[in-house]
Amino acid sequence: MPKPPGPWSEPSLKPEEYRLLRDLISARTGILFGPDARFSLERRLRERIAALNLSSFAEYHHYLRFHPLSNAEWEEATELLTTNETYLFRESYQLRAFKEEILPMLATLARPRRRLTVWSAGCSTGEEVYTLAILILESGLFQTSQIRVYGSDISKRCVAAARRGVYGAAAFRATPPELKRQYFTEQPDGFHVIDRVRGMCHFGQMNLLNDDKAKLLGRQDAIFCRNVLIYIDAPARKKIIDVFLERLYPGGVLFLGHSESLLNVSTAFELLHLKEDLVYRKPVMSLRDPSNG
Repeated sequence: MPKPPGPWSEPSLKPEEYRLLRDLISARTGILFGPDARFSLERRLRERIAALNLSSFAEYHHYLRFHPLSNAEWEEATELLTTNETYLFRESYQLRAFKEEILPMLATLARPRRRLTVWSAGCSTGEEVYTLAILILESGLFQTSQIRVYGSDISKRCVAAARRGVYGAAAFRATPPELKRQYFTEQPDGFHVIDRVRGMCHFGQMNLLNDDKAKLLGRQDAIFCRNVLIYIDAPARKKIIDVFLERLYPGGVLFLGHSESLLNVSTAFELLHLKEDLVYRKPVMSLRDPSNG
């Protein structure tokens, strides 16, 4: 005779359960799981089913919707559902465009405010934020006290790592050696971002669908959201782009990943042609630009 099941047996994710979970995750986070991603979602969330001693993914769906501790569980699930591969000075052609072409333009626009603000939306473990801060310093166009670079991510663990600002050798695969020597100090646990750069950088946990939280950042001269929207479903993508439009100063720019575009998402931005790249710019005379905020 077959052995009777123990107190917990590993459940499978049934098609209807997958649909319910996929739609719930999309509504909460915007993260997209397509029709072929059922087994990927099952693999990622199986450990949470075990940790909560639930018997099915249907129970897990109910837990996420109604349990008093659901907010804490969303934190755990989000860590498993997000992709966080990154490194310093990633996609060098975009960074050259930012330093050589965009920063001089922004220096003129930001001069009356005497401050430059840049937001890395979906900053993962902080490499992009520190990269941008270093490039702004290297441009020589702004004083340290004028620079603010904000990093946000949906993952609490990633934000904690970003605040720490300590990286292993793999993070420097694209970093010019002279910049590594100048802006990082080697210690037993890794390479630490120097205090001058850390002081310019600020991090917080944020779901990009939460436009109220985005407003707390204030207005931005540039927003980097690279290789994030490819994981987001179409309705959430449109909402996030609308948030970016609202948060940018007139004339501010939006950098997306090389495989991302605003085609069929938004017509509110101008396309700015650079030597090596294309970026999106909020029109200087924008009808959607209230004077405050």
